[in-house]
Amino acid sequence: MVQKYQSPVRVYKYPFELVMAAYEKRFPTCPEIPVFLGSEILHESRSDDGAIHIIERSCKLNVDAPRLLKKIAGVEYVFFIQKNTVNWKERTLRIEAHNETFANRVVVLETCSYSVHPENEEWTCFEQSASLDIKSFFGFESTVEKIAMKQYTSNIKRGKEVIEHYLKELISQGITFIPRWTPPSACRQKDEQVPAVGHGADDVRLESGARGTTKEQTGSSCPLAEAVSPDADKLDADYIERYLGQLTPMQESCLIRLRQWLQETHKGKIPKDEHILRFLRARDFNIDKAREMLCQSLSWRKQYQVDYILQSWRPPALLDEYYTGGWHYQDKDGRPLYILRLGQMDTKGLVKALGEESLLRHVLSINEEGQKRCEENTNIFGRPITSWTCLVDLEGLNMRHLWRPGVKALLRIIEVVEDNYPETLGRLLIVRAPRVFPVLWTLVSPFINENTRQKFLIYSGNNYQGPGGLVDYVDKDVIPDFLGGDCMCTVPEGGLVPKSLYQTEEEPENSDHIRLWTETIYHSASVLKGAPHEVVVEILEGESVITWDFDILKGDVVFSLFHSKRAPQTSHKEATLASTSSAGDNMQLIDKTWVLGVDYSRMESPLVCREGESIQGSHVTRWPGFYILQWKMHGPVPCSGTSLPRVDDVLASLQVSSHKCKLIYYYEVLASKDFRGSVSSLESCNSGFSQLSGATSSSSQSQSSSHLSR
Repeated sequence: MVQKYQSPVRVYKYPFELVMAAYEKRFPTCPEIPVFLGSEILHESRSDDGAIHIIERSCKLNVDAPRLLKKIAGVEYVFFIQKNTVNWKERTLRIEAHNETFANRVVVLETCSYSVHPENEEWTCFEQSASLDIKSFFGFESTVEKIAMKQYTSNIKRGKEVIEHYLKELISQGITFIPRWTPPSACRQKDEQVPAVGHGADDVRLESGARGTTKEQTGSSCPLAEAVSPDADKLDADYIERYLGQLTPMQESCLIRLRQWLQETHKGKIPKDEHILRFLRARDFNIDKAREMLCQSLSWRKQYQVDYILQSWRPPALLDEYYTGGWHYQDKDGRPLYILRLGQMDTKGLVKALGEESLLRHVLSINEEGQKRCEENTNIFGRPITSWTCLVDLEGLNMRHLWRPGVKALLRIIEVVEDNYPETLGRLLIVRAPRVFPVLWTLVSPFINENTRQKFLIYSGNNYQGPGGLVDYVDKDVIPDFLGGDCMCTVPEGGLVPKSLYQTEEEPENSDHIRLWTETIYHSASVLKGAPHEVVVEILEGESVITWDFDILKGDVVFSLFHSKRAPQTSHKEATLASTSSAGDNMQLIDKTWVLGVDYSRMESPLVCREGESIQGSHVTRWPGFYILQWKMHGPVPCSGTSLPRVDDVLASLQVSSHKCKLIYYYEVLASKDFRGSVSSLESCNSGFSQLSGATSSSSQSQSSSHLSR
């Protein structure tokens, strides 16, 4: 595959003739460029009037490559042929170079040009393009390509620094002005002391200072004004640094090439440079992938008139009241700050009252507004601001937020935003994450790009307060009052949307909410009296972590964890019973002939779990084998002959005896070293996972813990 490079327009705020004098100082050798070992003039010619000067050189380079590769190739150095054509009349220099070494295996072509800035004739523009085509190289084609690209890009920036170094050297010698070329006929009319030919840089090296004029003689110094883009269709390097940020040479090249392609193929309006750059970043500067993604997005924007959404979209009054999100100043980096009180938002009510499309359109308007605010902040703060920060408060998040149509709408919105607004999120701060958050995160995280997920910072409880919390990212004087700050926040507080505003009827009361989980990592189970539900986990390594998370939807159950060296078997009779009874999803694994303490042992004390409770826990295993998670129906504690059963136990037994218990559960097995960073180990204000993850470092004994939250 041919690798290509295209530079932005780099502007030297010096006249062309002075830049040429600095450029010629690079020859025949240049200590400032260590890989450039020297050059030899092969051919030199001038036009009759001296306006055009052509020099062809052989340049010797020391490539930074592994010695083994050099030995295989049989060379220590590589040679390039460089042809320089300077036109003093037009004030241009064109440089054409190609490799002489391995020309039949590798083709390197480079073209550079110096020219006068179109808007300021006292400035000089520089552009550079190159291509690399490795046809064959002793089986090391990929290695050679990487070495060549690394070497080339590292020398690009150095090239500009070298020119600036020699410009300063000329100025320190008192040379700040070199007269422009004039035709010989005009020269003969002047004083004979003014040379007719050689107003170019080549003659500066012959007689130091002969062509120079000191600053005192001219009465002026080099321009200090800000650079103006030399061409509306080209990008200035200074413009890139000021409005788009620091980019590597290859990243600059990708931006310029994709932009040029858009100009050629999209005759109409093309996206702004920062928008193109976002798509390149989203695809790791792979031009082909970024181009495909961007073109699909442009078609989508055109189809749905997204460019005009800020002018056309007027959110319904219901959104203004119940949508708990809004813009709120900016963070410490100057990014616009958007606050979303998701825990206070009635997502189910909004979807039922407005529909999925209205919510999507509203989110799109937020993203469009975010891009607009980034541009404004770029101008305000004088540095590139290309993304915004989102602060999400999850206080109040519960199972209602996991209503299936609402989750489906959320996933669609995430998909649309990821496809059309990549790299717009600079940071996501999630505060007051409750126990149910890992469930929501597990649902939505697969739809979020990996680059985006790395920008998430999650705080539970009050961990967001103090050092390491919000104050590290948001100025203290703009932290909202509901998070303990002093700044009044105008974001709506939300609340339940009245059912009278729903567009459709409420779901039937007898609907089975367990169906909500049929497409998630959670499993549903039923527990009958005498028919517990059991799950086996095989542990191959001694020190692993079993984590669990379950909710009791109906009835009371007892949770236990057992260990056995034997693999449990499901008998045919029990399997038939489970499949034909009304128990639903129910599996029994512990054989009735097994004896506790002989065939299997208890690893966790029985935990009574009441209806409506949510339990999270973990167990650090000590031995390999088979671990059995068991849920069985809770009944009254057997009484001794001298005691009477408690009234509460009798009533509870009568209440559940004719009903099955229902639960949803999730379990995961992790290596001890991976436990701390897992979804299960997210710190929660209601669970003890932050302490549990720290316990996994000990292998001397089995450690476990469960915690319930209501």
